[in-house]
Amino acid sequence: MAKAIPWLFAATLTASAFVFAAPAAAQQDCPNRGDLDQLYCDRNGDLVADAPTDPKDWKDPDTLVFTYTPVEDPVVYANIFKPFQEHLAQCTGKKVVYFQVQSNAAEIEAMRSGRLHVAGFSTGPTGFAVNLAGAVPFAVKGDEKGFQGYQLWMIVKADSPYKSLADLKGKKVAHTSPSSNSGNLAPRALFPELGLTPEKDYQVVYSGKHDQSVMGVLSGDYDAAPVASDVYTRMAHRGQVDESKFRVLYKSETFPTSSFAYSSTLKPELAKKMVQCFTDYRFPEEMKKAFEGADRFVPITYKDAWAVVRKVADGSGTPFNAATYAKQK
Repeated sequence: MAKAIPWLFAATLTASAFVFAAPAAAQQDCPNRGDLDQLYCDRNGDLVADAPTDPKDWKDPDTLVFTYTPVEDPVVYANIFKPFQEHLAQCTGKKVVYFQVQSNAAEIEAMRSGRLHVAGFSTGPTGFAVNLAGAVPFAVKGDEKGFQGYQLWMIVKADSPYKSLADLKGKKVAHTSPSSNSGNLAPRALFPELGLTPEKDYQVVYSGKHDQSVMGVLSGDYDAAPVASDVYTRMAHRGQVDESKFRVLYKSETFPTSSFAYSSTLKPELAKKMVQCFTDYRFPEEMKKAFEGADRFVPITYKDAWAVVRKVADGSGTPFNAATYAKQK
């Protein structure tokens, strides 16, 4: 079930180009588009793309392609999600395969191009997936109390001389990737009012992923790094790092963790069935352990759950649109 599809990796070759091309089938009669790309329309004002109005444009594939955000080693999650893939296949009556995505850009382009049907997107890239790829977020991992969240943590080595954010002026700090919420956008929006402005007060170096930022701080390649608390905690619980080797200088308010979203081009009946399959599923012990006690997919809406994330993006001057995405490539 976790076998990757080689042809999907072609997405990485086109991800940097798609935002510059004029959509071939733009919805010219759309009464409300908001921040969505011209390929999509938001007639009901819920901030996500509606299904195509013409049924012949709906997709009802025999094989559903699924993936999870590349916050860490993709192979780890391909294995963790095996039981769920089997459930999704049985529940929908379709074959389900796993796409081991290597970057946020590849994941977004795969959904925009129709090669990816349902996926877990990191918090920041969720906004780009919604506006540029027609993704419709419907769930976040959580439990009976609600959906899981995480914080932006600024970490340094425990034996470093840095005691506050101000001590990082003139230092080398690892951000993860341009589209990351906690790894880039939130620091740019929140740190200036705390007296520390990225690029101006410290050198920004992109590590690529949260786990690489953590390991880079540990090895001394970076003086500090803003990372997602849930990724850092999972690494510690798996024994990849020793928490006593780090100090947390700053903790932000709580953000929603990775969203699960389907492509708006799916046949509505299929999309509705798939959402129900997610909602009804309860995580086995291995998944609960991997996701810090989360035991289910909690229903959410992008309009409500991602309001704080959109605020950070706007506040950092990086709204989730094609122009921003092109600059970040």
